[in-house]
Amino acid sequence: MAAAGCAPPGPKAARSATAALRQRVSLGAPLSAEVSHLLAGDPLGPRLILVHGTPGSASGWADYLIDPPLGLEVVALDRPGFGQSGPDGAMPGLAEQAAAVVSLFPADGRPVVLPGHSLGGPVVARVAADHPARVAAVVLLAASMDPAQEQIHPMQHVGVWAPVRALLPRVLRNANTELMALQAELQSLDLALPHIKAKVVIVHGTLDDLVPVANVGFMQDRLSGARCVETRLLEGRNHFLPWNAEDEVRSAVALALDTTC
Repeated sequence: MAAAGCAPPGPKAARSATAALRQRVSLGAPLSAEVSHLLAGDPLGPRLILVHGTPGSASGWADYLIDPPLGLEVVALDRPGFGQSGPDGAMPGLAEQAAAVVSLFPADGRPVVLPGHSLGGPVVARVAADHPARVAAVVLLAASMDPAQEQIHPMQHVGVWAPVRALLPRVLRNANTELMALQAELQSLDLALPHIKAKVVIVHGTLDDLVPVANVGFMQDRLSGARCVETRLLEGRNHFLPWNAEDEVRSAVALALDTTC
């Protein structure tokens, strides 16, 4: 009830508007699950793979799929454990989440640009660190990257108690599992961040009370191997940038595609 009453904003477009864009791919280990995604835009252009946070789903990117950036092919996936992707339970490991993103790389070798929102940020960072030759650019939108900024609220421990867990809908159950594991995952990712070679665009709201703006300084320090790092601080904006700062997000994607630094 509390989650429903405090639900974050969403896209202007009806989520049902993307139903015809739905596709699925079955993956083997380490996921051994079906990954559902939405596909739109120019099939010959660079592929933009949009990665949502927690909780979330591909349909949260509906506005970017209904009106895709010119010249880009746009893919939004339901991360494993969310939306219409399997498995039923959570997969909190960044490596497993990254494997789902990599499965959507174009087979013809076209460049890939990876925007990740919130917990989607460390997922795309993991992909870029592990596949530097395939990723042209990364866009980190209100990204949770600094392990020192991660705090576990006491109520999250309540959420793992079996009687409470059984009452939670899948999306909240899996989101809680991811958040409980996030600090350790970010500590492991920290060692890989200097391996990112792509251009990186950081976008963060100064009034983000879910992922503190202090994450920005951490990213600027750790992304030492990136081709360049561009930072855009959005005054007065909160955590929900894909929906309340759409113009700035689209601008950040355009900047990421610009080969100059």
